[in-house]
Amino acid sequence: MNIKLAALFSALIVAAPTVFAVELYKDDTNALNVGGYVDVRVINTQGQTEVVNGTSRINFSFERKLKNDWMALALVEWGVNPVGSSDIVYNNRFESIQDEFLYNRLGYAGLSHEKYGQLTIGKQWGAWYDVVYATNNSFVWDGNAAGVYTYNKDDGAVNGTGRGDKLVQYRNSYKEFDFTIQAQLKNDDFYTCDITDISQSQCQTLWESGDSAAQRVEFNSTFGSAVTYNVTKMLTLTAGVNRGEFDLTFGDGTTRSVEDLIYGAGIKWGDFNAPGLYVAANVNKNQNHDTDNLGRLIKDAIGVETFASYRFDNDLRPFIAYNLFDAGDDYVIQPNFNADPNDVFKRQFAVIGLHYLIDADTIAYVEARKDFGDFQSNNKEQQALMEQSEDDGIAIGFRYKL
Repeated sequence: MNIKLAALFSALIVAAPTVFAVELYKDDTNALNVGGYVDVRVINTQGQTEVVNGTSRINFSFERKLKNDWMALALVEWGVNPVGSSDIVYNNRFESIQDEFLYNRLGYAGLSHEKYGQLTIGKQWGAWYDVVYATNNSFVWDGNAAGVYTYNKDDGAVNGTGRGDKLVQYRNSYKEFDFTIQAQLKNDDFYTCDITDISQSQCQTLWESGDSAAQRVEFNSTFGSAVTYNVTKMLTLTAGVNRGEFDLTFGDGTTRSVEDLIYGAGIKWGDFNAPGLYVAANVNKNQNHDTDNLGRLIKDAIGVETFASYRFDNDLRPFIAYNLFDAGDDYVIQPNFNADPNDVFKRQFAVIGLHYLIDADTIAYVEARKDFGDFQSNNKEQQALMEQSEDDGIAIGFRYKL
């Protein structure tokens, strides 16, 4: 496999700053690699101290040489929970208890050619991640303002900006430019009601009875694109957009369309894993793209992420990061049973940390988060839920790369 094709495939594996893989098998036609790492940590936040899983995962990548310089490729990746179930499972977010030892993160297959580019189908990192990945380097409190981990810090599968489900994606390069375009081909529909404590089936029954407080939501295909300009070996510029659409049908027969849109740009200087200075930043504008901590869709928001680190010759790498996701007030789409025009949602925090690279594949780290968020509601119970996962914290951990 030539250098350009290898670089393109590595970028697709996680579209992230680093790719870790060990060759298990290789002949004149086929190659099999395994990658991933185990990440465990002790974390204190939200009034609790626990041993939890980090972002542990394992992946297998496959390559096969075909005729006329074509290459077939595939990758499967699972998240791994090595510490067992706990009241808190922290895996890029606080989430419900994860009982499975393995759970799906990525899975796709495709074809690649040096001249004609690369086409892949499956669950994979979205084009939007190419725009903002460079700030996503804190191990514990990574970016929650870049529009990647949408729907209250989930994995971005729904709208294709993170580890998107059901993506068809094309990548290619021309001189100093890398291009990505994608379509997320899916058909999702569900029912939602402006009523507290109601099940999906009860909401559907209410919709079928003609109640205007019930809506049938269709959220189907999304589309995205990104461009990367490698200005120099050190300086990289990115830009991109991702769009989807909700079609709402109310119980009384009225309809409404809501656009899910995010667009923005990023800049990166340096190599995060190399000695010396590394700086990255990105900014985005989004509409109906993410939810607050109560699961309410946000009409408009601005997201900003910045990250700076310096790796010294002694392999200590201190860093500082800043995230801002500002929805302002009056951000909830009407009608909504708990929408208050005076509600304020402003996620804002800083992270400071120190990574010690014991060797290239073994890292000990400590990271601390300071919250500066502004969450306001006339309903104090509601406000407490808005604030719940936005707290100060400190974590000490160990990452062992395969």
